[in-house]
Amino acid sequence: MEAGSRPESGTKDKNYDLITVTHLCLEHVWRLEQYAADAERDGDEELASLFRRMQEHSRRGGEECKRLLRARLGENA
Repeated sequence: MEAGSRPESGTKDKNYDLITVTHLCLEHVWRLEQYAADAERDGDEELASLFRRMQEHSRRGGEECKRLLRARLGENA
């Protein structure tokens, strides 16, 4: 890769990219739940709180992505 160039997704389809980001956000929600539970089990409320705040950001991102994807694909559901 040339200096200063960006890696590209496997396809130049912006809807595919949006679907991928939606998936990543929702996967982060799930993973962060696991991490928060681990921290709580170890008695680290500070770390659990951080993971829960990050989880909420990912949840909001996933919801925003889903809303935009529905609008772009012309779905009502």
